[in-house]
Amino acid sequence: MTNRMLDAALSYAGRGWPVLPIVPGGKKPLGELVPNGFHDATTEVELVRAWWTAYPTANVGVATGHPAFDVLDVDVKAAGTGWPAFNRCKAAGILPVPFMVVTTPSGGMHAYYVGTGQSCGSLPKSFIDFKAAGGYVVVPPSTVDGRPYQLISERPTERHQLNWSAVKDFLNPPRPITTAPRRPTAGTGIPGLAAWLADKTKPGRNAALFWASCRAVENGATEAELHELYRGMQFGDGFDERQAARTVADAYRTIRRSA
Repeated sequence: MTNRMLDAALSYAGRGWPVLPIVPGGKKPLGELVPNGFHDATTEVELVRAWWTAYPTANVGVATGHPAFDVLDVDVKAAGTGWPAFNRCKAAGILPVPFMVVTTPSGGMHAYYVGTGQSCGSLPKSFIDFKAAGGYVVVPPSTVDGRPYQLISERPTERHQLNWSAVKDFLNPPRPITTAPRRPTAGTGIPGLAAWLADKTKPGRNAALFWASCRAVENGATEAELHELYRGMQFGDGFDERQAARTVADAYRTIRRSA
């Protein structure tokens, strides 16, 4: 009888991706076989066969990072979903095309990129995780609570690396380093200016954003705070989130130079 979990594990190992057995129907390493978790992942064929002969229904995991792959994990939980954050990153042009896309049992997604030595990371407020060196993911055809991980697309020619630092800085901009007392956001006029910008349609949206950004900077807004101005704006027709981000940065530099 064909064991599709074993076949999948052997296929991944054949690509040079270290695999490990995961508890059947779950996400945790099968400790009886891999007491050190993902550190015990291997591409050794005979050991892989022995693992799935002992536990034919064990899910399949792959240790992330080089030599396998990095994964951008879009979570879907009761508290929220990572899809809005993912779509913002995609619109801003900071997500290269993944070479594989897998849907997860919760309704989320794993986007696969070239494996690197980057560390794993998490943005809990955005419901986005990054799995690279020091982590692992569960892979198809594994299931959790009866729902499968499914391969949606594979593009062997798309061999891109994901810059996790760029994703973090975009979704959670670092606070500027300053020795001066920071004025409260409420005094910058950003909420009112953002509401005014939300109705703006073409043409003139970008010019309106530049004007509003200048006024906010004059009122003490930091460059990081300016990004809140365009969250509710209407994009399209050549005006996207990347352009908006450049516009507020230009406005900030313009006012700071003239100060």
